[in-house]
Amino acid sequence: MLRVYHLIIATILLILVPVGARFAFPNLFTNKNTQPNTEATTTRTATPSKQINIQKGNTWQRLLRSTSAPNNWQVLPCQGEAALLCVSSQGKTLGTVEIEIYPVKDNPDFQKHLTEVGIPQGSQINLQNPQSQNQLVKALQAWVADSYNTFAKDHQAKYADKIVFSTYPPQQVTVGQQPGMRYGFVRLKPEGGVQEQHIGYVTSDGTQLYVINTSFNPSSSKAKFDSLENLAIFQPYLSAIAENLNLSSNPKSAQP
Repeated sequence: MLRVYHLIIATILLILVPVGARFAFPNLFTNKNTQPNTEATTTRTATPSKQINIQKGNTWQRLLRSTSAPNNWQVLPCQGEAALLCVSSQGKTLGTVEIEIYPVKDNPDFQKHLTEVGIPQGSQINLQNPQSQNQLVKALQAWVADSYNTFAKDHQAKYADKIVFSTYPPQQVTVGQQPGMRYGFVRLKPEGGVQEQHIGYVTSDGTQLYVINTSFNPSSSKAKFDSLENLAIFQPYLSAIAENLNLSSNPKSAQP
């Protein structure tokens, strides 16, 4: 079993370094129960021939272009869950990932950030334009900063100074083949060890805000991994899945 300080160091490294380099780190986190071969398995997912009613089907079903996972792991939209992606091995669920889609018109704070960087209210962003891409990144960075302020306030109200709270430096990534941000935070136990770790991805096309999240959080009922090691192993594969999402076909009125 990994020593606590090794686990903390490796977990932080997995967040901070670029996606390409992080594909090498899963070997540090071999789980005795799942024993994954870290050679990636990629499964192509066909785009549905007709639009799935997002309220009745799983959102991931129409967003996935392909999935990527360690050998002997499976990644599929969860049955009976509208917005969860299930990660499993040998029939056992290892964790879930949630996606939430919010209309920008109903999110005044993010709409304000778009307006501040020069993107008019209600307009579709030209994601082929480098200037528009830079404007979107700035708006997303502001959204992450707002989220971090909220996380910090919630943490202070719940734990005060009893638990160490630290946010990760936001990193620009690709989500759905368009600019996005990866962000997250960690809570550390006073006696040592990780109490919680949260990982998120966010992007927007100007009309919809797409938020992907998962965690190691024993108190959560969804969007979590039961094992910190398995979450660490899956993080680079989740980055690859997020990068290849099919966001271009989403209807403007879609909601989770």
